[in-house]
Amino acid sequence: MAEDDKYPESSGRRRFVKGVVGSAGMAGIGAAGAVSVSGLTNPTGQGGGQTTYFGVENTDGPAPRAMPMIPIEIDDQGYIKGRYPETKEIQRQGQTVTVARMDLGGITYEVDWFQYCGVQDYQGLDPDYEGDNYFRYTGGPSSYDWQPSSGRVNVSDFENYETWTNGIGPSGIGKPAMASWRSQDTNDTIPVQIIRSTRIQEKLETETGPAIDWLKAATQDGFMAILNKCTHFCCVPGFRSSTYGDAGNRIYCPCHQSIYNPFSIVKRRFTAFPRPEDS
Repeated sequence: MAEDDKYPESSGRRRFVKGVVGSAGMAGIGAAGAVSVSGLTNPTGQGGGQTTYFGVENTDGPAPRAMPMIPIEIDDQGYIKGRYPETKEIQRQGQTVTVARMDLGGITYEVDWFQYCGVQDYQGLDPDYEGDNYFRYTGGPSSYDWQPSSGRVNVSDFENYETWTNGIGPSGIGKPAMASWRSQDTNDTIPVQIIRSTRIQEKLETETGPAIDWLKAATQDGFMAILNKCTHFCCVPGFRSSTYGDAGNRIYCPCHQSIYNPFSIVKRRFTAFPRPEDS
């Protein structure tokens, strides 16, 4: 695991639901299969119960499972932000504990979704985080040439999404950006891949089922977002970033050639760390 994933738990904070995903369940086909996966990203959840989530499907390479989605909302000025689950405090064994979860799109959306690669210990996922939920552009070698290196992400930046191309894959399949979420003044950055595509809109108009119910609640105006950490070795992949295999119109991780289809939304589950009410 990369050094920037090894952060100690913050001191002086209320106990919060955290942990790393279980080695069973997360890698399976559908919501029931289980295969052996790398302990690096999937140490056991040790009895925390099953957590179900929606993510973008891994279609090639060694990545054991889908990358989880982050539901979005757009404010009146067109700025895009990720939705953090609703929080409430409960009493358990003489302690005040905070639970972050909510019903959204027919599923329980909770911070447990992000229990891998050490992200569960990032300051931005703590309910006491003092920043906001807006996505902000990030610079660096993995960002796209068109995007700003800083500032909040706005709908107007994607006006040409129906025709945009960077020479990789066919034009018109979507415009991406690299951003961060809940990472202001923290020691770590929660990486986000944002995509705006007509394919998302088309799925909502032509398909039905649980994944579509989720998309209706978690996307808006053709925008979707995912937690951008590969589930194999925690690298940062990119949409339309390589011509390797069939990655031209998909999300590609350059570390070990894992590929994800952002337009194939799948329901998966894993064994999470114990929740406060289970302890």
